[in-house]
Amino acid sequence: METIDQKRARNAWDAANGYTDAHVKAAKALPALISNSGLMQVLAFCHDKGRESEDVARQLRRWLDGRFDWIESAHFEPFMESLLAATPAQFRDVNREAFAWLKWLRQVAPAREKGGA
Repeated sequence: METIDQKRARNAWDAANGYTDAHVKAAKALPALISNSGLMQVLAFCHDKGRESEDVARQLRRWLDGRFDWIESAHFEPFMESLLAATPAQFRDVNREAFAWLKWLRQVAPAREKGGA
């Protein structure tokens, strides 16, 4: 049976398959952006920005949707609505889980980069 950390690692590994350099840069930047601005603000920024940043944010939303049954959907608007309705404890848990998953993604993304060594 896999530990939660193994599940995070496997999911991040699969999510990063075929990443470009722009995806890797987005994956590396997200934790600092979330620390500075907040999860919802960064997800909104990525959604607006589009392309690689949105790809990475979408994969994060999918992971979080699978981890928390109170999140309605991984699609942008229902996901954000779920966060808006979250209790402080739920919001804290989803933030903690986002950082834990992104820690793995930051590490595996460069190894999965398309055209990487």
